[in-house]
Amino acid sequence: MAPVSEPILTLTDVTVQFGALKAVNSVSMSLKAGERRAVLGPNGAGKTTLFNAINGSVPPTSGRILFDCVDMTKMSPQARAYLGVARTFQITNLFGQMSVIENMRLAARGLSASKFSLFGSDKLTSEQDGRVHDSLAASRLTGREDVIVKEMSYGEQRQLEVAMALAGTPRLLLLDEPAAGLSPAERSFLADIIRNLPRDLTVVLIEHDMDLALALVDYVTVMQNGRIIVEDDPTSIRTNALVQEVYLGKPHVVAAETLEGDTDARGL
Repeated sequence: MAPVSEPILTLTDVTVQFGALKAVNSVSMSLKAGERRAVLGPNGAGKTTLFNAINGSVPPTSGRILFDCVDMTKMSPQARAYLGVARTFQITNLFGQMSVIENMRLAARGLSASKFSLFGSDKLTSEQDGRVHDSLAASRLTGREDVIVKEMSYGEQRQLEVAMALAGTPRLLLLDEPAAGLSPAERSFLADIIRNLPRDLTVVLIEHDMDLALALVDYVTVMQNGRIIVEDDPTSIRTNALVQEVYLGKPHVVAAETLEGDTDARGL
């Protein structure tokens, strides 16, 4: 059940337009602090563009985005990160030649006022060091600090991306297809990591594995052609006729599988 609290993120009539194409078309939505939300939709629905608008990678053409009552519509990605917005990406974006701990140190220092200083120490403060180790523990990477990233499995690299996002102590975490390219066992392991993230952290995820997504969230937003077409709880989404038509072209009930086993419900 979703926690009861005031909205931490509110989008009002947000549109992102590229020429004549409205990749996101008048989207309005609200998330409560601590909520777990999935954004689902077929390829080209506008899901990642919506994430880009929220984190500032792509500015909205029109509309308004409030984060904890602060209007961040025109803020840079860096300013939004200072507010507490973090994200991961569809494609792994790590420093492969560096170790896990070196990647984590960069992430921890990313929001530091001294990150560009030529004269300061490259050592982390005790507070930053604590965040690094807590984030590695949450992502199940304790003991892997000295491993070179390119030598890690792809699943571990995905875990490291989550750890790096957590190192900035975000209040809103956007996960863009976190299980993409993972084996069933790796997806199950990553799902357990996401499930056990602090409950005061608001998490929004885009995911093509419907069973994984619906097992992790309190509420679901379904998009098509840049618009929201359905919002409901996971149980109702499983049997929603419009959702079935959009994704599958015919009535279909998504299996209520647990994430144990080798179910691979791709296609969202």
